[in-house]
Formats: sequence, structure tokens, C-alpha cells
Amino acid sequence: MFSPQTFDFLMENRFMNSKEWFLEHKPVYNEHVLKPLTELAIEMAPSIEMLDPTIVTTPKINKVLSRIYRDTRYSKDKMLFRESIWLSFKKDKKQFPHYPEFFVVMTPRELMYGCGYYWMMPETVKAMRELIESNHPAWQKALKAYENQDIFTLEGDKYKRSKYPDYPENIRNWLDSKNICCTKTSVDFDLVFSDKLGQKLCEDLVLMKDVYDFLVVCENHARGIIKYD
Repeated sequence: MFSPQTFDFLMENRFMNSKEWFLEHKPVYNEHVLKPLTELAIEMAPSIEMLDPTIVTTPKINKVLSRIYRDTRYSKDKMLFRESIWLSFKKDKKQFPHYPEFFVVMTPRELMYGCGYYWMMPETVKAMRELIESNHPAWQKALKAYENQDIFTLEGDKYKRSKYPDYPENIRNWLDSKNICCTKTSVDFDLVFSDKLGQKLCEDLVLMKDVYDFLVVCENHARGIIKYD
């Protein structure tokens, strides 16, 4: 399980910003960060595979598990290490680049989890709008699933001025989005440090299955794999 030592290490490691210090304290990282993160991925894997059997769930770093090192090649911020850790459950990115994912992110300040994109390709956004405007069955199921729950919130950049003023607000929120991400943010560290974390995450993410399926349909449509199936 995660513990206060998990986030104490992440904060101290980032503050020290030293590869030598990290290597000296790597046993602490392995025990209090990598081990519980791996265990959480393994616990969640069966539920995630039920949502989509093609999602990669093998708990490997830079696949499902986050790296501790930052990629600073194109960043002005040259800090060496991350203060956050995460799980990213998605299809094989070599075969299915840019597809939606289920994710769990933990920082010393909060827990975030949900379903969607960090960034959507313009082609996918266009396909999503076409499917919404045509009232595609996958969209109907996604909208119903989203509106029948009160855990996740639709987030993502939107146009400042709506391009779809004639639609109801609940649909306009999707049409005006530049990317889609349904997210739950929590500061319940009693949950984070408990053995109930994996169960709670899986129970909640199941609610997003129809949303995830709709985004996959959008992605397939954008790539010409299917057309209004």
C-alpha cells in the first residue's frame, strides 16, 4: 500500500534534484513508490481488461507505470524528477497511437483518475462532433452514462465562444471541447493509504465504460477504420 513515505520521498527527491541522491536512496523508491504502484496496477488489471481486453495492463515502467525521471529535452524546466506518479491503461501505443485511456495520477496534493485524453488529434475531435450531431448510438450511450453518474467531471479546453449555440448546454459542452477528459479529483488520503484504493478506482472507472467506448469509436472513425457502425 501507499503511505506518507511515498510522497515524502517524491517531494524530497524532487527537492534534491540529484541523480546521485536518487541512486543512493533507490531502495526507498523501490519499496515505497514503485512497489505499491506496481501492486495497484496488478490489482486493477482484471477490471480494466473487462472494460477493454486490448488494453495493455502489464505493469512495466513507461508502459503502464510512470517513470520517475522527467524528459527535459524540450522543457525549460530542467528538474530531473517527477513529483507525481501514475498508471496509464491504454491500447498498445505502437498499434493504436493517440487512443483514449483510463488513468490514475497521484501527487503529494491530490488523487486524480478518470478516462479520456491528455490531447486529442483534430481529426478525432472532428469525428466526435460528426458522431454527436448524427446522434450516433455510441454517443447516446456515452451521454447517458456520463449524466447518470456524479463522480466524474467533463474537463478539457473549450472554445471561448460556442460554435454550437443552438444545442442544449449538456451537449454543447462536448461539441465545444477541444479534448475530452472525464476526471475525478480527490484529497482523500485515507483512501490513498488504504487497501480499498484499487477496489474504489475500479468501481468508479466502470462507470466510464460507455464514454471510453464512444471515444474509441471516434478514434476509429477519424482513422477510417469504421464509418458510423
